Amino acid sequence: MFGVSVSADQLVVMAMLIFSRMGACLMLMPGLSSARAFIQVRLFSAIALSLIIFPLVEPRLQDIAAHMNLAGLVLAILSELLIGALFGFLAQAFFWAVQFMANVIAMSIGYSGQPGISVIESVPEAPLANLVMLGALVIFFVTNMHLMLLRGLIASYDAIPVSLVVQPQAALVDVVDTLSSVFLTGMHIAAPFLIYAILVNFTIGLINKLTPTIPIYFISMPFVIFGGLLLFFFLFPEIFYFFSDKLAIRIKEGL
Repeated sequence: MFGVSVSADQLVVMAMLIFSRMGACLMLMPGLSSARAFIQVRLFSAIALSLIIFPLVEPRLQDIAAHMNLAGLVLAILSELLIGALFGFLAQAFFWAVQFMANVIAMSIGYSGQPGISVIESVPEAPLANLVMLGALVIFFVTNMHLMLLRGLIASYDAIPVSLVVQPQAALVDVVDTLSSVFLTGMHIAAPFLIYAILVNFTIGLINKLTPTIPIYFISMPFVIFGGLLLFFFLFPEIFYFFSDKLAIRIKEGL
């Protein structure tokens, strides 16, 4: 597993570099980055995964570890932290978009009055958004997309080798492409409910103008919520299928 010429100092340097990239990714990865996940779980998960992939990437790090000084080590750790954080952030961006759009959906159908306790985050959110986020997180782990993300992180040592110089230009291109895909994915998910809200509110406003003495808005609220929940019932599987498909494609493309 280790070359005979690898010293203990070089092993420590390589372990620190691997842990920096892996730990930064897990710090922002969906699921483990949640406030509900214990810090000890995240820490020991990063340590365990770093030890697992150590034999896989150790040959790629021997040369740079053999000629490493203190200043170079600091620069290399910063570079690895940015690379790992970029992977985690780009995956988490899809969940932030879904969370935002789920709250938009809840407001569109009038079902966001009393926020409930979030299962994933520590801030209250609409029950409908909570359900969508929980389903998206379950699909992320059930379909093994977290393993796809980790495989991509291991493969990144070939595409983005350990370097003492941070190269932000390529990272910014990936960020722009991913955020564009995230925005379009969120809009596709929320589009039916936005159209529903526009049509329903236009109809209610028109009826209210025709019968100003009747409080149409308050009378129609239960029917608006029922119609929105009925629409959500039929689109619920399609939302998660579309989300998982777009996220899987983006992960396979290297985010």
